[in-house]
Amino acid sequence: MSSKVEQLHQQLKERILVLDGGMGTMIRGYRLSEQDFRGERFADWPCDLKGNNDLLVLSKPEVIREIHDAYFEAGADIIETNTFNSTTIAMADYQMESLSAEINFAAAKLARASADARTARTPEKPRYVAGVLGPTNRTASISPDVNDPAFRNITFDQLVAAYRESTRALVEGGVDLILIETVFDTLNAKAAIYAVKEELEALGVDLPLMISGTITDASGRTLSGQTTEAFYNSLRHAEALSFGLNCALGPDELRQYVQELSRIAECYVTAHPNAGSAQRLRRIRSGRRHHGDANSRMGGSRFPQYRWRLLRYHPGAYRRHEPGGSGPAAASVAGNCGGLPPRRPRSR
Repeated sequence: MSSKVEQLHQQLKERILVLDGGMGTMIRGYRLSEQDFRGERFADWPCDLKGNNDLLVLSKPEVIREIHDAYFEAGADIIETNTFNSTTIAMADYQMESLSAEINFAAAKLARASADARTARTPEKPRYVAGVLGPTNRTASISPDVNDPAFRNITFDQLVAAYRESTRALVEGGVDLILIETVFDTLNAKAAIYAVKEELEALGVDLPLMISGTITDASGRTLSGQTTEAFYNSLRHAEALSFGLNCALGPDELRQYVQELSRIAECYVTAHPNAGSAQRLRRIRSGRRHHGDANSRMGGSRFPQYRWRLLRYHPGAYRRHEPGGSGPAAASVAGNCGGLPPRRPRSR
């Protein structure tokens, strides 16, 4: 175990660590055009590129770096690479499969530079980079054709190959840990876990693994129909540093499922919910403060810097989780997902 990983374990024993928030939410704030997404390099690309947020690490890296810096400024301990859709599978939507490794590597380098710069300023509080592996836009356990339940548009081996390529590039770019996030199909996640472990062994490195699933709605189940307990039991063999839940639900709705996970998990627990209901989001955003060009590296752009609380849970709703513990909804790593930009952190 490296000294950096040892530091991470020690900090997890002492306090709740703060994860960053929604990358897509921040990118939308820049109101980038198709031309911005293309840059000079991809000016003649044969399909539309607006919306390919991961590509910005190549075409607009200053935007992604500024977002990473903003989350650290707001109090984050861990930032995620901008690689949610960077597998060859997801990049196929933009005919960019061949750029997958380059995008993952560039994203990791950007996040690493931001983390190192912040750590250099406050060495007593090291910052970490999580290399993100998203769920892809395919599912290995559900047919996309209602008339052919046995049909699959992706195989386990194809998922493994894609995840291995991304993992290698993330590690070579300098990430501290791997985060398999927004799991809606545990068969996809099993492919990712297998790929990560195989690639780390091939590279001769040992990095912590974090896993986070998503509860799709009030049914309390993943898209593939699993409960929180079933989700955990399906993947517990990974011996991950942490299991958690993210996306889809707001903090109030997600709390009961985090509580369930904290009762059964033999590892650390993470929670990074969405903004929640539209009414709640409007209430939160009423505290927004805009700053001008002095806070922006984008020249003439107006980048909104937010300074309200990152964690706004009810008193006593979340506490620091000890592996194997029980009681109120407990988390060792907490942050935000879609709809919430950086805010000053507060955990209770």
